[in-house]
Amino acid sequence: MDLLVSEITTPSTPLLFAAATSTIGMSSTSSSSSICSSEASEDSPAISFRFELQDVKYDCPSKSLSGACSYRPLAVLSDHVGPVSCLALCGEFILSASQGKDIIVWQQPDMRLFTKFGQGDGSVKALVSVGNKVFTAHQDSRIRVWKVSRRSENVFRLVDTLPTTKDYLGKFMKQSNYVQTRRHHKKLWIEHADSISCLAVYNGLVYSGSWDKTLKVWRISDLKCLESIKAHDDAINGLVACKGIVYSASADGKIKAWGKEGKRSHSLKAILEGHKDVSLNSVIVSDDGKWVYGGGSDGFVMGWEGSYDFVSWKMVSETKAHQMAVLCICLAGEFLFSGSADKSIGIWKREAFGKLSKVGVINGHEGPVKCLQASPNIVGGGFLLYSGGLDKSLRVWWVPKHSTLQNTEEKSISLC
Repeated sequence: MDLLVSEITTPSTPLLFAAATSTIGMSSTSSSSSICSSEASEDSPAISFRFELQDVKYDCPSKSLSGACSYRPLAVLSDHVGPVSCLALCGEFILSASQGKDIIVWQQPDMRLFTKFGQGDGSVKALVSVGNKVFTAHQDSRIRVWKVSRRSENVFRLVDTLPTTKDYLGKFMKQSNYVQTRRHHKKLWIEHADSISCLAVYNGLVYSGSWDKTLKVWRISDLKCLESIKAHDDAINGLVACKGIVYSASADGKIKAWGKEGKRSHSLKAILEGHKDVSLNSVIVSDDGKWVYGGGSDGFVMGWEGSYDFVSWKMVSETKAHQMAVLCICLAGEFLFSGSADKSIGIWKREAFGKLSKVGVINGHEGPVKCLQASPNIVGGGFLLYSGGLDKSLRVWWVPKHSTLQNTEEKSISLC
């Protein structure tokens, strides 16, 4: 069976200025990408980056489970100089970043390398896109802001670094703006004191989580830091935002829910307790905000069900997903994908009451799977799954949208 890329539903709007037509629910932990509709301006990129989809065809061997469904490895891309650390959908492109400081822009769906940017700016830990801007978080504790502009030779042009110089100069003279970060060392409260590990975007705000245990809130319109929250007792590893609530996952074994009412500051709404002495490395939330899943260092994926006011939560599922730590998870409709230090990707179907049933296992990476991203575009009755690993590769898989598999515990797939 040939998988025709011409079956993809493609957007007819310029890059970054409208979301692709989504036919399945999708959320991700490696990067909570948000692409907002906006009017094109002089800085908006030309639409000449397009290519003819009908001329592209994937012809890859597939492996099936019980003859019911086939999964296909489509591509192995090894252009990064370091381990792939994060992924984000960005209009018609997908962005991948590495610990080698480089960010690569790939055209969908044929994954042709479009451009690179970001070299020399510190190991990239997370990235998100919103409107015509891309935010990247770095090991040097800074956030960099890139603007998509056709007036620049490099389409992704660096326009600012957070905290901005204006924000910094407005606060550095006042001693009350400094906080103790470690013994005999102080920093402005608007500065992160350690690596920024995760980013999320929601309603005109960018959230950053750091190994310094704080959650900071930035306003996109003027790039000003609005809040700094002492959120956890250990490093923050994951962030996701949905329906006005921001969820932070931490090495302290907790997921905390933060909410904001009107012009007030964010406040703690709930604490989701994981396994004792187990780090939570990632967090995702369903589109309706009712289900939250976290990936733990003990190989478990834990699920919580929330009340409609997002205040009361209870653990409803504990699934031993991997033999080693779960490093990343993402949702795509009825499916949950888990990437692990054991080099595999678990495929799970979401059932009633938040339970997960095993559909299959994808093997192929030669190192731990660090990040996952699912595309909402439909391809031949399925969708594309992107995975980044510490083996420096970005891999592309085709996964069917519907599954009627039975007895999957003993019939998991293996793709090489």
